[in-house]
Amino acid sequence: MNYMKTAMLMVMLTLLLVWGGAALGGKSGMTFALVMAFVMNFVTYFFSDKIVLKMYRAREVSEAEAPVLHRIVRRLSQKAGMPMPKVYIIPDMSPNAFATGRNPKHAAVAATEGIMQLLSEEELSGVMAHELAHVRNRDILISTIAATVAGAISYMAHMAQWAMIFGGRHDDDEGGSPVASIVMMIVAPIAAMLIQMAISRSREYAADEGGARLQGNPHALANALRKLHNGAQAIPMHATPATSHMMIVNPFSGGGIAKLFSTHPPVEERIARLEAMRLQ
Repeated sequence: MNYMKTAMLMVMLTLLLVWGGAALGGKSGMTFALVMAFVMNFVTYFFSDKIVLKMYRAREVSEAEAPVLHRIVRRLSQKAGMPMPKVYIIPDMSPNAFATGRNPKHAAVAATEGIMQLLSEEELSGVMAHELAHVRNRDILISTIAATVAGAISYMAHMAQWAMIFGGRHDDDEGGSPVASIVMMIVAPIAAMLIQMAISRSREYAADEGGARLQGNPHALANALRKLHNGAQAIPMHATPATSHMMIVNPFSGGGIAKLFSTHPPVEERIARLEAMRLQ
């Protein structure tokens, strides 16, 4: 069900991009939108992992420098039948972790100094299993593409705004009507963000389940999430909204309607699902 939901949301996001291009400039606008999305996704596919690791000042560590983390990641990788990813440490006391890389052969897992101090080895194993589940499911690529397409839609909304200010084309055959431009400016970016966040939340649930099955102890990950949620609230991470979807727990908080724009499901719901799991 999670995979079907993700596929449907990705289709909706793509259709929204195509519609936005058509609303902005008819057939030529639609073509521009598709080309822009292709170029952005190409760049993201090959360079996003390096960018995000550098952004958080992550440092690759050897087995001698981080023996426990290496041992955990190696054991889980072998169990999952995956290549051993590169292992990084982030110099930040806020407890968090993420995985990056376009596929299992080009993957990396990163953990903050804070999470290494906060969790037991069993709990840290649950977290790394969650991250490896993301890698195995290609979730990093899916979430990055979703974020890129949503960003392209927002960019087109700004273009529509400037077109309205300076006067745009009103050729019915080519599209670009004032009404469509107004809808593009207001509705499309919000809809794109909602879809992007829904995709991210769906993949988090899938990684929780996949990680729990890989490690073999759902309660270890549940306990880790409880500690990480409280720890992230006590020591906020210097994160950016563009990369918050990569973290195992949301470095930002919000309630009420803000949950619709959250990259992560409520941690209470994630914990409840894990504690209710029954492994075969």
